[in-house]
Amino acid sequence: MATERPNLRPNLSIDGLIDELLTLGRISEAEPPIVTRVVFSEADMRARAYVKQLCADAGLTIHEDAIGNIFARWQGSDPTLKPIGTGSHIDAIPNAGLYDGCVGVLGGLEAIRVLQQFGFKPRRSIELVIFTSEEPTRFGIGCLGSRMMANVLTPAQAQALRDKEGHTLDELRAETGFTGALESVALAPGRFHQFVELHIEQGPTLEAEGIDVGLVTHIAAPASLRITLEGEGGHAGGKLMPGRKDALAAASEIILAVEAAAKSTGAIDTVGTVGVCEVFPGAVNSVPSRVKLEVDVRDIDGARRDKVLDKIRSACTDVEQRRSVRITTEMINADPPAACDEIILAALEDSAKAAGKTCKRMVSRAYHDSLFMARIAPVAMLFIPCRSGVSHRPDEYATPEWIGAGVHVLVRTLAVLAS
Repeated sequence: MATERPNLRPNLSIDGLIDELLTLGRISEAEPPIVTRVVFSEADMRARAYVKQLCADAGLTIHEDAIGNIFARWQGSDPTLKPIGTGSHIDAIPNAGLYDGCVGVLGGLEAIRVLQQFGFKPRRSIELVIFTSEEPTRFGIGCLGSRMMANVLTPAQAQALRDKEGHTLDELRAETGFTGALESVALAPGRFHQFVELHIEQGPTLEAEGIDVGLVTHIAAPASLRITLEGEGGHAGGKLMPGRKDALAAASEIILAVEAAAKSTGAIDTVGTVGVCEVFPGAVNSVPSRVKLEVDVRDIDGARRDKVLDKIRSACTDVEQRRSVRITTEMINADPPAACDEIILAALEDSAKAAGKTCKRMVSRAYHDSLFMARIAPVAMLFIPCRSGVSHRPDEYATPEWIGAGVHVLVRTLAVLAS
């Protein structure tokens, strides 16, 4: 069958979409321009209600699962075919901005509305997905909704999650009206025919090179390691230097070892970060007796990433012996990277050319819900520039022109995939 392509204007008006992004940004636990929407918070629930109303206004059929993943479907002409998925998330870490995740949700909705306006009739249904808790703010683990969809996080593991106040996932989801069985969240492989996520780059490449859109070929996967060091505390004046077992001094060596291990691969796609350093007792005149580090290592090559982790563990053993402190390591998660689907990439590339937009293939060093959707469907990601590569800050920004280019390419791609 011939692929149906809507006859689009060279430049789509997205004024309404920009207004919706600004409105969504004002639904926050903090004063504008700061956006904070932690999953299951009052702001999160108001944001969900706002987006669901926009979907209902577009005539989409809405379904929510047991942890609040939202599915808004534009029904295709052949209900026996698996749908095409698009979407992202609307939760936001504290002190965040307007665009992370939200461009993919509202941009995906706008793409559907544009296709409707141009009289396009999809053969496959197009389903907008709003994922629950892509950010790790509440439970310390990212992509909660998509992890459970892909059955990477089992119901038993999910039920063991606690937030900082000790509240369980079951308690919090029940308070917000999500009471179904967690076993029902997992999707069978093939539930989606294909899935494509629109997102800001969260890096400087596209803007620096003057390129309209990026086509993501690989999504790097994180490994998270918790390292606890137990030394011996004491008075900063009374504890003499020769006999010290300073947990923070030992931790400083490990922090540098993480940096050295990441650099040792020689690959630009290997990164290592110590993002948490908690010191006890935290007094200026007391020798630190305990330190907790949390380490993030990621790469598009899983084996190469795991070698970096081995070097970090080896450094821990060395520091433990030399400094006479006790060091324990705990793996929090180690997810495999994902390769994006060549068929979807080709459709994105053709659509960019047809839209008159420049594009380049690139990797995503940040991970997204598409990393886990890749377990159950072919996926790809479409990046747009963000100013100076800034993200997860109130000054995060994507111009209307950049957003418009991404939506235009997504419109054409969805038309091809759904035909």
